[in-house]
Amino acid sequence: MKNLIILLFVSLVATGALAQQSKKRELLTFEAFEQKLKAAGKDAQILDARLPEEYQQNHLEGALSFSIANKADFEKYTAKLSKEKPTFIYSIGNGRSGVLAQDLRNAGFQDVTEIPGGLSKWIGLGRPVISTTGKGLSLDEYTASLKSDKLVLVDFGSRYCPGCKKLDPTIDSIKTEQASHVKVLKIEAYENKSLVKELGVVGLPTLILYRNNQVVWQKKGGATKAEIEKVLHSQTL
Repeated sequence: MKNLIILLFVSLVATGALAQQSKKRELLTFEAFEQKLKAAGKDAQILDARLPEEYQQNHLEGALSFSIANKADFEKYTAKLSKEKPTFIYSIGNGRSGVLAQDLRNAGFQDVTEIPGGLSKWIGLGRPVISTTGKGLSLDEYTASLKSDKLVLVDFGSRYCPGCKKLDPTIDSIKTEQASHVKVLKIEAYENKSLVKELGVVGLPTLILYRNNQVVWQKKGGATKAEIEKVLHSQTL
């Protein structure tokens, strides 16, 4: 009986901890985030959790490059920030930003908020960034690239995106194995910001399948080879 009580207590504590962690991980809607960022004004501390080279290519105005590799550097750079001021964090999606957000909370930062959907959603919704990459393909150029008597599978991704890199071997395999009836295009999203905005691509990776220049399938996030092949097969019947 005693052991059962102890087991139940441990279970309740674990459940409570998980619930608290889950609560902390809840993200604002994009609209609520924008309102909060605007309300913070000059007090906003905006941190870019991506690599420095990613930051150089595209970043939010006023953001600090904050890719910290070790505890010593983390303590050094957080010492320059205010734990009382509102802190806003982003990465490509909400992977690295989530890790940094939790580290900051553990370090005593009182108000930490992630951009919901990360930089990919920020750019996809047409919000401004400081950029060195240019606009990339125009919509007309993109549309011209879709002209084919084959199905056209477009992969919007980023070489820095873990989910995109995980998907790469699948897309490469399909490009090789189904070359006779599928044309594959890869688009580096952050080098084609205007196109991403016009097409409404708000997450990476995003796959779009065209048939006769018309979208017949689209998916944000990862997809298995079997799932993609099933869709391709349905369009060749």
